[in-house]
Amino acid sequence: MARELARELLEQPLPRRWAHTQGVAEQARSLNEVLGDEAELLEAAAWLHDIGYSPTLHEYSADLRLTGFHPLDGARYLRLINADEGLCSIVAYHSGATVEAEERGLYEELDEAFDPPPAHLLEAITYADMTTGPDGTHLPVERRLSEILERYKPGDIVHRSITRSSPELTAAVRAVEKRLAEVG
Repeated sequence: MARELARELLEQPLPRRWAHTQGVAEQARSLNEVLGDEAELLEAAAWLHDIGYSPTLHEYSADLRLTGFHPLDGARYLRLINADEGLCSIVAYHSGATVEAEERGLYEELDEAFDPPPAHLLEAITYADMTTGPDGTHLPVERRLSEILERYKPGDIVHRSITRSSPELTAAVRAVEKRLAEVG
């Protein structure tokens, strides 16, 4: 279901975002041994983490208040279609979302709408997202962060958010890399 929904919302209107999403899902699958029973939930979150970017998302529900903040918009849509609350939470908080929510003045809205996911799942989605480039290729976290900063001007909210959250994002990736090394 997650893959099909992501394809429906991203493939045609945002082919590059769809390529990224496929790569993130592939990275999420690489964590199966680390996550055990939670691997399926993480893979679903990987498929759906960026659906909030979809320009067609609003067509599914006139009641969906689009904020322009893709983690929150995507998670709200998932809740509207009765997705698992844990899945909604991972999408809402993925990859430094709290910092960007603060920058956008949406932190309280995010915090009131969704509980944060368990730390290990937040680290896992961050790992999958922050080691996948916009075209779906896998790359080191430092290159991914640099690539994002190159796409956005220094005054942009995304640039400021990534600059602020880079230490946290890097630490999450390193924590997952350590767990991967431990399982061989």
